[in-house]
Amino acid sequence: QVQLVESGGGPVQAGGSLRLSCAASGSIFSINAMGWYRQAPGKQRELVATITSGGTTNYSDSVKGRFTISRDNAKNTVYLQMNSLKPEDTAVYYCNCNAFRRLGVPAADYWGQGTQVTVSS
Repeated sequence: QVQLVESGGGPVQAGGSLRLSCAASGSIFSINAMGWYRQAPGKQRELVATITSGGTTNYSDSVKGRFTISRDNAKNTVYLQMNSLKPEDTAVYYCNCNAFRRLGVPAADYWGQGTQVTVSS
């Protein structure tokens, strides 16, 4: 199995910064894309940012210029630096990875348990 453990969430005032981390562990052969998604109360889960194994990034329009995703392939870890936070960024943030558990087995998506980010005005 593959486990994703997130850390770094918490309360912050508007305009502040937080850095989320997510480490993947377990039976991993290789990891393709890693990313962050979020879900606010009463809303569907939405993409925040993704990064491929080669470092290509993709951001939702709502976070472009404020959030930066990065990863350390040697540590199977993905980060999300969040700056200029707004109250509308309040949500549970979920880490995701698409990984091969072993050679010859199709890759699958795995999710972390989520970490709460609360931005107060």
